[in-house]
Amino acid sequence: MKAPPGVISIPTVPAARGSLLLIGLCLLVPFALYLGTAQSIVAIWNSSETFAHGYAILPISLWLVWRRREVFSRMAPAPWWPALVPLALCGAAWLLASSAEVQVLRQYAFVAMIPLSALALLGPRLAGALAFPLLFLLFAVPFGEIFVNPLIGFTADFTVAAVRAVGIPVLRNGARFELPSGSWSVVEACSGIRYLISSVTLGCLYAYLTYRSPLRRAAFIALSVVVPIIANGLRAFMIVMIGHLSGMKLATGVDHLIYGWLFFGLVMFIMFWIGGYWRDDAVEPPARAVVAPAQVPAPGRVVTMAAAVLALAAAWPAYGYYIDQANFNPDPVKFQRVRIGWAPAPGFTNWTPRYLEPDAGFSGAWQARGLAPVGMTILYYRNQNEGHKLVTSINRLADPKDAWHELESSARSEQVAGRTLALRETTLQREGGALLVWQWLWTGGEYTASTYMGKLLQARSKLLVHGDDGAALMVYAPLTDKPEAARAAMRAFLDDHLEPIGLALDTARQAQALR
Repeated sequence: MKAPPGVISIPTVPAARGSLLLIGLCLLVPFALYLGTAQSIVAIWNSSETFAHGYAILPISLWLVWRRREVFSRMAPAPWWPALVPLALCGAAWLLASSAEVQVLRQYAFVAMIPLSALALLGPRLAGALAFPLLFLLFAVPFGEIFVNPLIGFTADFTVAAVRAVGIPVLRNGARFELPSGSWSVVEACSGIRYLISSVTLGCLYAYLTYRSPLRRAAFIALSVVVPIIANGLRAFMIVMIGHLSGMKLATGVDHLIYGWLFFGLVMFIMFWIGGYWRDDAVEPPARAVVAPAQVPAPGRVVTMAAAVLALAAAWPAYGYYIDQANFNPDPVKFQRVRIGWAPAPGFTNWTPRYLEPDAGFSGAWQARGLAPVGMTILYYRNQNEGHKLVTSINRLADPKDAWHELESSARSEQVAGRTLALRETTLQREGGALLVWQWLWTGGEYTASTYMGKLLQARSKLLVHGDDGAALMVYAPLTDKPEAARAAMRAFLDDHLEPIGLALDTARQAQALR
């Protein structure tokens, strides 16, 4: 290929080609070492339309690297030993996330190893020139479900406020609301999380390709976050109005999803079209007489660094395998029946939590004289994995499709059985009744109301080879116009029974400790 005027091309040095081939192979090895984590990412791409764009991330990253291929003729790989420190921290994060069964952290730690390995093998200058293509790989991780509930709340707030602003009366109950023409509910599919994730991914790519100014890039990325959230509120309002004005004949089924995507596509087109007016046009670099060849490092340096990167990457899954085998308990859970001193009170509610199938459980309802009836459910888990674990977003008190739905939830602290018990209080409601639910976790032999602390306690227990046994505990009572009556009944129940509950949990866990 002929060089441009004023530039003398210099062919790639064979030794550099060999080094780059070794580096490329080294970057592929983690996909085999962390195959289970890579498969979990692909499984989510397959099962969720929200993250189906993940299939395009790696090809786009490779294309972005190919666009910058000229940097390899100007800079040679320069192995950088300090990069092994963050690489080791990523491996430790992967091990911790694996022990705690935190899938998204495990996936991020795995994907982050790719750019960090490139930094170690290529060096700061060369890896820095490819920073965005390498970091763009992080968009392959299916992340964003944590924002679903806040987005549902914002969309419901926005829609109800807009409907009221046009003079239509609305009766709201949580994420559900009623108009004179019919009822509506903001569920996960209406939260706008798909729009937000798509917009941010495209916005970052567009900002990188269109602008060179860091300020313009940051401004456009911020716009790609704000616009889809507002647009989703407008979309929901538009659909409610179409349904209301058509007598609930339009926009009440699949068609309202079609309207939503058409509206979102139009909004994105307008945003990118406007953003194009501030694009930074490419500036032709001044002609150079000669392009000096990059100094090629000794092959031994690249080989040594490649060996160090591979050894560091392999150490964590090897130790993780040992931890999993050491903690696996093949014995069935022997959860003894908790002795309850109150009189049975069957049938006061038909509510059951929507949790993954536990290994063992205990539930019932009881009542003491002068107090409201109290129900209790204990769900016990052992040998936890992705389809069978205590703490996951799949585990909920109520499914959005159920008759029961959550109204509000808050952290609470109660003095029961001579101790301070941290818990979460949630109000559940259905037509004709309501429940007040107290819930908390038992894991690593300790109680906690925090799912994050529960994960850390589980990780600590597994790293110490004490097993991963854990349980979800819930007590609940009928809620009337006096919530304190329900609280008083549950407080009295726990005063009398928290100690035997703890004894039953500890006894079940001892089987692991004695192995």
